[in-house]
Amino acid sequence: MADTPLHPDAEAWLRRGRFVGGPVGPVFVIDEPADGVPDGPPVLLLHGFPTCSYDWHRVWPQLRRTRRLIAPDLPGYGLSAKPDVPYDLEVLADAVIDVVVDAGVDEVDLVTHDMGDTVGGALLARDLEGTLPFRVRRRVLTNGSIYIRMAGLRWQQRLLLLLPDRSLPLDLPAAMYTRGLARIYGGTPPPVGELDTLWSLMQQERGNRLLPRLIRYVEQRRVHEQRWTGAIETHPAPLTIVWGDADPVAVPAMAERLLAARPDAQLRWLHGVGHFPMTESPDAFAAAVLAGITG
Repeated sequence: MADTPLHPDAEAWLRRGRFVGGPVGPVFVIDEPADGVPDGPPVLLLHGFPTCSYDWHRVWPQLRRTRRLIAPDLPGYGLSAKPDVPYDLEVLADAVIDVVVDAGVDEVDLVTHDMGDTVGGALLARDLEGTLPFRVRRRVLTNGSIYIRMAGLRWQQRLLLLLPDRSLPLDLPAAMYTRGLARIYGGTPPPVGELDTLWSLMQQERGNRLLPRLIRYVEQRRVHEQRWTGAIETHPAPLTIVWGDADPVAVPAMAERLLAARPDAQLRWLHGVGHFPMTESPDAFAAAVLAGITG
Protein backbone atom coordinates (compact mmCIF):
# COMPACT_ATOMS: atom_id res chain seq x y z
CA MET A 1 0.00 0.00 0.00
CA ALA A 2 2.66 2.49 0.98
CA ASP A 3 4.70 4.18 -1.73
CA THR A 4 7.18 5.75 0.71
CA PRO A 5 8.87 4.12 3.71
CA LEU A 6 7.00 4.52 6.97
CA HIS A 7 8.61 6.01 10.04
CA PRO A 8 9.18 3.17 12.57
CA ASP A 9 6.53 4.59 14.91
CA ALA A 10 4.06 4.75 12.03
CA GLU A 11 4.92 1.18 11.10
CA ALA A 12 4.15 0.08 14.66
CA TRP A 13 0.83 1.96 14.50
CA LEU A 14 -0.04 0.19 11.24
CA ARG A 15 0.57 -3.23 12.79
CA ARG A 16 -2.01 -2.54 15.51
CA GLY A 17 -4.87 -1.79 13.13
CA ARG A 18 -7.00 -3.24 10.37
CA PHE A 19 -8.83 -2.00 7.28
CA VAL A 20 -12.59 -1.64 6.88
CA GLY A 21 -14.48 -1.03 3.68
CA GLY A 22 -15.44 2.62 3.25
CA PRO A 23 -17.30 4.89 0.83
CA VAL A 24 -14.17 5.82 -1.17
CA GLY A 25 -11.84 2.94 -0.29
CA PRO A 26 -10.39 1.09 2.71
CA VAL A 27 -10.45 2.89 6.04
CA PHE A 28 -7.69 2.16 8.56
CA VAL A 29 -8.87 1.77 12.14
CA ILE A 30 -7.32 0.81 15.45
CA ASP A 31 -9.90 -0.96 17.59
CA GLU A 32 -8.61 -2.28 20.91
CA PRO A 33 -10.50 -3.58 23.95
CA ALA A 34 -10.26 -2.10 27.42
CA ASP A 35 -7.29 -3.29 29.44
CA GLY A 36 -9.57 -3.88 32.44
CA VAL A 37 -13.29 -4.16 33.09
CA PRO A 38 -15.04 -1.56 30.89
CA ASP A 39 -16.92 1.16 32.75
CA GLY A 40 -18.84 2.42 29.73
CA PRO A 41 -19.34 2.01 25.99
CA PRO A 42 -16.49 2.17 23.46
CA VAL A 43 -14.91 5.56 22.86
CA LEU A 44 -14.91 6.73 19.24
CA LEU A 45 -11.99 9.11 18.61
CA LEU A 46 -12.05 11.39 15.56
CA HIS A 47 -8.92 13.29 14.50
CA GLY A 48 -8.53 16.52 12.59
CA PHE A 49 -6.72 18.12 9.65
CA PRO A 50 -4.03 17.43 8.49
CA THR A 51 -3.15 14.53 10.79
CA CYS A 52 -4.68 11.11 11.58
CA SER A 53 -5.51 8.68 14.38
CA TYR A 54 -1.88 8.73 15.52
CA ASP A 55 -2.78 11.98 17.29
CA TRP A 56 -4.26 9.88 20.08
CA HIS A 57 -1.25 7.66 20.78
CA ARG A 58 -0.02 9.58 23.83
CA VAL A 59 -3.37 9.31 25.62
CA TRP A 60 -4.20 5.83 24.38
CA PRO A 61 -2.93 3.91 27.45
CA GLN A 62 -4.82 6.12 29.92
CA LEU A 63 -8.11 6.00 27.99
CA ARG A 64 -7.84 2.30 27.29
CA ARG A 65 -7.58 1.27 30.94
CA THR A 66 -11.36 1.13 31.22
CA ARG A 67 -12.63 1.64 27.67
CA ARG A 68 -12.56 0.00 24.30
CA LEU A 69 -11.09 2.54 21.87
CA ILE A 70 -11.99 2.91 18.19
CA ALA A 71 -9.92 5.39 16.19
CA PRO A 72 -10.17 5.55 12.37
CA ASP A 73 -8.07 7.44 9.89
CA LEU A 74 -10.63 9.46 7.97
CA PRO A 75 -10.54 9.02 4.17
CA GLY A 76 -7.66 11.00 2.69
CA TYR A 77 -5.63 10.84 5.91
CA GLY A 78 -3.07 8.58 7.53
CA LEU A 79 -3.21 5.01 6.31
CA SER A 80 -6.71 5.15 4.82
CA ALA A 81 -7.38 5.27 1.08
CA LYS A 82 -6.51 8.58 -0.58
CA PRO A 83 -8.25 8.73 -3.95
CA ASP A 84 -7.89 11.92 -5.97
CA VAL A 85 -11.52 13.00 -5.54
CA PRO A 86 -13.37 15.90 -3.90
CA TYR A 87 -13.62 15.41 -0.12
CA ASP A 88 -16.93 16.09 1.60
CA LEU A 89 -17.35 15.96 5.38
CA GLU A 90 -20.58 14.02 4.97
CA VAL A 91 -18.60 11.32 3.14
CA LEU A 92 -16.11 11.29 6.03
CA ALA A 93 -19.09 10.79 8.35
CA ASP A 94 -20.22 7.89 6.14
CA ALA A 95 -16.81 6.30 6.64
CA VAL A 96 -17.06 6.66 10.42
CA ILE A 97 -20.47 4.98 10.36
CA ASP A 98 -18.99 2.10 8.33
CA VAL A 99 -16.27 1.68 10.97
CA VAL A 100 -18.72 1.67 13.89
CA VAL A 101 -21.11 -0.74 12.18
CA ASP A 102 -18.21 -3.06 11.32
CA ALA A 103 -17.18 -2.97 14.99
CA GLY A 104 -20.63 -4.23 15.99
CA VAL A 105 -21.22 -1.26 18.28
CA ASP A 106 -24.61 0.32 19.00
CA GLU A 107 -23.48 3.00 21.48
CA VAL A 108 -20.35 5.17 21.79
CA ASP A 109 -18.89 8.03 23.74
CA LEU A 110 -17.62 10.50 21.14
CA VAL A 111 -14.28 12.34 21.48
CA THR A 112 -13.36 14.74 18.67
CA HIS A 113 -10.63 17.22 17.75
CA ASP A 114 -10.19 19.93 15.11
CA MET A 115 -11.95 18.92 11.85
CA GLY A 116 -13.13 15.81 13.68
CA ASP A 117 -15.38 18.09 15.75
CA THR A 118 -17.32 18.90 12.60
CA VAL A 119 -17.38 15.30 11.37
CA GLY A 120 -18.83 14.58 14.79
CA GLY A 121 -21.34 17.35 14.19
CA ALA A 122 -22.42 15.64 10.97
CA LEU A 123 -22.97 12.42 12.93
CA LEU A 124 -24.93 14.27 15.62
CA ALA A 125 -27.12 15.94 12.96
CA ARG A 126 -27.99 12.54 11.57
CA ASP A 127 -28.76 11.29 15.06
CA LEU A 128 -31.15 14.20 15.58
CA GLU A 129 -32.79 13.25 12.27
CA GLY A 130 -33.11 9.61 13.37
CA THR A 131 -30.76 8.15 10.74
CA LEU A 132 -27.62 7.34 12.76
CA PRO A 133 -27.30 3.56 13.34
CA PHE A 134 -25.77 3.95 16.79
CA ARG A 135 -26.32 6.09 19.89
CA VAL A 136 -23.99 8.81 21.14
CA ARG A 137 -24.14 8.61 24.94
CA ARG A 138 -21.66 11.30 26.05
CA ARG A 139 -19.23 13.49 24.15
CA VAL A 140 -16.02 15.48 24.54
CA LEU A 141 -15.07 18.21 22.06
CA THR A 142 -11.61 19.75 21.94
CA ASN A 143 -9.86 22.58 20.01
CA GLY A 144 -11.60 22.81 16.69
CA SER A 145 -12.85 25.78 14.66
CA ILE A 146 -16.55 24.97 14.85
CA TYR A 147 -17.24 28.70 14.49
CA ILE A 148 -15.15 29.09 11.38
CA ARG A 149 -15.44 32.88 11.10
CA MET A 150 -13.61 33.16 14.42
CA ALA A 151 -10.72 30.90 13.34
CA GLY A 152 -7.16 32.18 13.17
CA LEU A 153 -6.33 30.37 9.94
CA ARG A 154 -2.59 29.94 9.33
CA TRP A 155 -0.96 31.18 6.15
CA GLN A 156 -0.52 27.58 4.98
CA GLN A 157 -4.27 27.01 5.24
CA ARG A 158 -5.06 30.27 3.45
CA LEU A 159 -2.60 29.37 0.68
CA LEU A 160 -4.13 25.92 0.20
CA LEU A 161 -7.61 27.45 0.02
CA LEU A 162 -6.45 29.74 -2.79
CA LEU A 163 -5.41 26.73 -4.89
CA PRO A 164 -7.85 24.87 -7.14
CA ASP A 165 -9.60 21.82 -5.69
CA ARG A 166 -7.22 19.33 -7.27
CA SER A 167 -4.10 17.48 -6.25
CA LEU A 168 -0.69 19.12 -6.41
CA PRO A 169 1.60 18.10 -9.30
CA LEU A 170 4.58 17.75 -6.91
CA ASP A 171 5.11 16.67 -3.32
CA LEU A 172 4.64 19.30 -0.63
CA PRO A 173 7.90 20.14 1.18
CA ALA A 174 8.09 18.32 4.50
CA ALA A 175 9.11 21.51 6.30
CA MET A 176 5.90 23.29 5.29
CA TYR A 177 3.95 20.56 7.05
CA THR A 178 6.08 19.99 10.14
CA ARG A 179 6.91 23.64 10.83
CA GLY A 180 3.29 24.61 10.30
CA LEU A 181 2.13 22.13 12.94
CA ALA A 182 4.92 23.05 15.35
CA ARG A 183 3.85 26.70 15.32
CA ILE A 184 0.36 25.93 16.66
CA TYR A 185 1.61 24.12 19.73
CA GLY A 186 1.51 26.06 23.00
CA GLY A 187 4.44 26.37 25.39
CA THR A 188 5.48 22.72 25.05
CA PRO A 189 7.33 21.77 21.84
CA PRO A 190 6.26 18.67 19.91
CA PRO A 191 7.71 15.42 21.28
CA VAL A 192 10.78 14.17 19.41
CA GLY A 193 9.69 12.26 16.31
CA GLU A 194 6.01 13.25 16.57
CA LEU A 195 5.82 15.46 13.50
CA ASP A 196 8.12 13.22 11.45
CA THR A 197 5.76 10.32 12.15
CA LEU A 198 2.72 12.35 11.14
CA TRP A 199 4.48 13.46 7.96
CA SER A 200 5.33 9.85 7.15
CA LEU A 201 1.65 8.94 7.48
CA MET A 202 0.53 11.93 5.41
CA GLN A 203 2.94 10.94 2.61
CA GLN A 204 1.38 7.52 2.11
CA GLU A 205 -0.24 7.23 -1.33
CA ARG A 206 1.02 10.80 -1.98
CA GLY A 207 -1.52 12.15 0.45
CA ASN A 208 0.51 15.34 0.85
CA ARG A 209 -0.47 16.23 -2.70
CA LEU A 210 -4.15 16.06 -1.71
CA LEU A 211 -3.99 18.90 0.81
CA PRO A 212 -5.70 21.42 -1.53
CA ARG A 213 -8.58 18.94 -1.73
CA LEU A 214 -8.70 18.05 1.96
CA ILE A 215 -8.68 21.71 3.07
CA ARG A 216 -12.12 22.25 1.48
CA TYR A 217 -13.64 21.28 4.81
CA VAL A 218 -13.09 24.94 5.79
CA GLU A 219 -15.43 26.11 3.03
CA GLN A 220 -17.93 23.39 3.88
CA ARG A 221 -17.94 24.50 7.53
CA ARG A 222 -18.94 27.99 6.40
CA VAL A 223 -21.82 26.67 4.29
CA HIS A 224 -23.13 24.07 6.73
CA GLU A 225 -22.31 25.61 10.12
CA GLN A 226 -25.97 25.84 11.09
CA ARG A 227 -26.45 22.11 10.52
CA TRP A 228 -23.17 20.76 11.93
CA THR A 229 -22.33 23.24 14.70
CA GLY A 230 -26.04 23.54 15.41
CA ALA A 231 -26.12 19.80 16.15
CA ILE A 232 -23.06 20.15 18.41
CA GLU A 233 -24.92 22.83 20.33
CA THR A 234 -28.28 21.07 20.58
CA HIS A 235 -27.68 17.31 20.71
CA PRO A 236 -28.95 16.05 24.09
CA ALA A 237 -25.87 13.94 24.93
CA PRO A 238 -23.92 15.50 27.82
CA LEU A 239 -21.06 17.65 26.51
CA THR A 240 -17.63 18.37 27.95
CA ILE A 241 -15.45 20.99 26.25
CA VAL A 242 -11.70 20.47 26.77
CA TRP A 243 -9.71 23.40 25.40
CA GLY A 244 -6.07 24.40 25.19
CA ASP A 245 -6.15 28.13 25.92
CA ALA A 246 -2.99 28.97 23.93
CA ASP A 247 -4.40 27.80 20.58
CA PRO A 248 -3.82 30.43 17.86
CA VAL A 249 -6.23 28.72 15.42
CA ALA A 250 -9.23 27.49 17.43
CA VAL A 251 -9.10 30.48 19.74
CA PRO A 252 -10.41 30.27 23.34
CA ALA A 253 -13.38 32.51 22.48
CA MET A 254 -14.82 29.59 20.51
CA ALA A 255 -15.03 27.45 23.65
CA GLU A 256 -16.70 30.31 25.48
CA ARG A 257 -19.20 30.79 22.65
CA LEU A 258 -20.05 27.07 22.68
CA LEU A 259 -20.54 27.18 26.44
CA ALA A 260 -22.89 30.15 26.05
CA ALA A 261 -24.91 28.17 23.51
CA ARG A 262 -24.83 25.07 25.71
CA PRO A 263 -24.72 26.30 29.34
CA ASP A 264 -25.16 22.80 30.80
CA ALA A 265 -21.81 21.75 29.29
CA GLN A 266 -18.62 21.45 31.32
CA LEU A 267 -15.66 23.58 30.15
CA ARG A 268 -12.21 22.39 31.21
CA TRP A 269 -9.31 24.69 30.29
CA LEU A 270 -5.81 23.35 29.72
CA HIS A 271 -3.62 26.36 30.48
CA GLY A 272 -0.63 27.11 28.27
CA VAL A 273 -1.67 24.33 25.87
CA GLY A 274 -2.04 24.93 22.14
CA HIS A 275 -3.90 23.20 19.34
CA PHE A 276 -2.91 19.60 20.16
CA PRO A 277 -3.82 19.07 23.84
CA MET A 278 -3.69 15.29 23.55
CA THR A 279 -0.04 15.53 22.51
CA GLU A 280 1.07 18.58 24.49
CA SER A 281 -0.48 17.68 27.85
CA PRO A 282 -1.53 14.02 27.63
CA ASP A 283 -2.06 13.36 31.34
CA ALA A 284 -4.24 16.42 31.91
CA PHE A 285 -6.10 15.84 28.65
CA ALA A 286 -6.79 12.17 29.40
CA ALA A 287 -8.02 13.06 32.89
CA ALA A 288 -10.39 15.70 31.46
CA VAL A 289 -11.72 13.29 28.83
CA LEU A 290 -12.28 10.51 31.37
CA ALA A 291 -14.11 12.94 33.65
CA GLY A 292 -16.30 13.93 30.70
CA ILE A 293 -17.27 10.40 29.70
CA THR A 294 -17.72 8.96 33.17
CA GLY A 295 -21.29 8.53 34.32
